[in-house]
Amino acid sequence: MSKEKPTILERKKIILTQSQNKMIVSGWGHEVLDKTVTEKITYLSDLPDGKAGGLKVKGYISYPVDTLKKYPCIIWNRGGIGNKGAIDSFTARGIFGQIASWGYVVFATQYRGNDGGEGMDEFGGDDVNDVLNLIPLADEIDNADAAKWAIEGWSRGGMMTYLALTRTNLFKCAIVTGGIANLRCSSDESPFMRRLYEVTLGKYKENEFYEKCESRSIIKFPEKLPKNTPILIIHGTNDERVLPHDSFDLSYKLLELKIPFRLVMLEGGDHFLKKHRKEVDEMRKKWFEKFLR
Repeated sequence: MSKEKPTILERKKIILTQSQNKMIVSGWGHEVLDKTVTEKITYLSDLPDGKAGGLKVKGYISYPVDTLKKYPCIIWNRGGIGNKGAIDSFTARGIFGQIASWGYVVFATQYRGNDGGEGMDEFGGDDVNDVLNLIPLADEIDNADAAKWAIEGWSRGGMMTYLALTRTNLFKCAIVTGGIANLRCSSDESPFMRRLYEVTLGKYKENEFYEKCESRSIIKFPEKLPKNTPILIIHGTNDERVLPHDSFDLSYKLLELKIPFRLVMLEGGDHFLKKHRKEVDEMRKKWFEKFLR
């Protein structure tokens, strides 16, 4: 970790156009627009190998406008690689504002090297620190309850969530949707994953490639997950990007290790679960309420 404490360097409130605000209301509801604030931030993460200094990384925070009480904190991990999959301001206002409207303070990273941030996206390497370095930022948000944390991730963000969970037992619960649990397995069956490897892991000798894959595959070291952090795992049965058996295979391991979890397979659901959005949102909301309240 860096010798400098992670801190928010810049904060800028997201202001949308009138037409965009109407779309926010249509897609996520009036409460998102009326009762939450979303800001784009630059924060200090760390350089590899414990070197002094830090990387300026981009991200978001979202929180209720009510400052009279403290709200639990949630880290939300995006999918994709590089700027493909990066969260734009409109989407941030909707996705993170929705969670904030449920009564939480949300922290999200674009990962190093993306959206104008410093460094290079490593797809589950040192960029996991960019997730963990969101935690100290809660001390700078007036209505954040820094004693209560959950973590959530979609797709690649699910992999980042699993990896972050191996590094701390801080989180009271976790949610992973369409999450990557086994890189080597998926690479043989999904063209999407094969392309992802070419872009992110680069050209390596075969043994080096598998070492990098395994170091990012929670299926290889599930025993490092905390024993008391319940995980809600959601996956579509027709997901052709991150194949459903990633979540099935991990579930067997969690059963063996007696790690609390719930597996929900949504029939006919693709990677984005667009047809199941309301159902997924309700499950997520109830999971957070159960363990963070």
